[in-house]
Amino acid sequence: MSTNLVSHITQILPAISALTLALMVGVAAPSAATAGEAEAKRLMKAMSDYMAAQQVISFDYDANFEVVTKDKQKLALASSGTVALARPDKIRATRSGGFVNVETVFDGKTLTLFGKNKNVYAQVEIPGSLDHLVDELKDKYDRPLPAADLLLSNPYDQLMPGVIDAKDLGSGVIGGTECNHLAFRNDDVDWQIWIAQGDRPYPCRFVITSKRIAFGPQYSIQVRNWKTGSEVAPSDFSFKAPADAKKLDVSDPKNIQGMDEMPSNFVIGETQ
Repeated sequence: MSTNLVSHITQILPAISALTLALMVGVAAPSAATAGEAEAKRLMKAMSDYMAAQQVISFDYDANFEVVTKDKQKLALASSGTVALARPDKIRATRSGGFVNVETVFDGKTLTLFGKNKNVYAQVEIPGSLDHLVDELKDKYDRPLPAADLLLSNPYDQLMPGVIDAKDLGSGVIGGTECNHLAFRNDDVDWQIWIAQGDRPYPCRFVITSKRIAFGPQYSIQVRNWKTGSEVAPSDFSFKAPADAKKLDVSDPKNIQGMDEMPSNFVIGETQ
């Protein structure tokens, strides 16, 4: 249902409550969504194949990371950044927000986290591909990257196992680009993705909603300035530390706390 149609209905029938309108929208959705399960999976596979075929990629992004306080208030931490990668084993990414200004560099051997606001950096040896890097960060260092699956060599195989429901919700527009809007569910999270239509089916927006945390906090990322191949400016994936930068000992998690998504004044757990 379009925004214009909703507006029109509310003008004609002012007595209808917002809850009633929500129920009306919900009643119309299941049959079309169920019929679109195969198409949703086909569109995801097409996006995955396209992403895997791109040897060089760059884009800008805006992200929101939601947290729930002990007072049951949901807050969104906003950040923006850039990503440039060269398969199979190089990436440079920046992330700037109200609490952090971090650059991440991986040259196929060494991962560097550089905290620009504090002029400190940490390094760890993780030789291998980008796929291996993401797995190591998640399994060994307990630092999963919420949207990193989209950049791996086979996003479909990473995202689709465990999916119990798939919906093709039709078209949507993200940043002026017409997209296919898909929704998926598994036991732990619901996730939505908007994929650009046409011969460049890149992910325009990706939203993950937790089902195991009260109030369903979300992580969302929106992509802009998508470029591939010869469109991408040459990138240097080596890290050159500023002369006065301090190198941190990564064996102490407190040393890299300021490089996390979560600002230092947020405490995880019952004392938050």
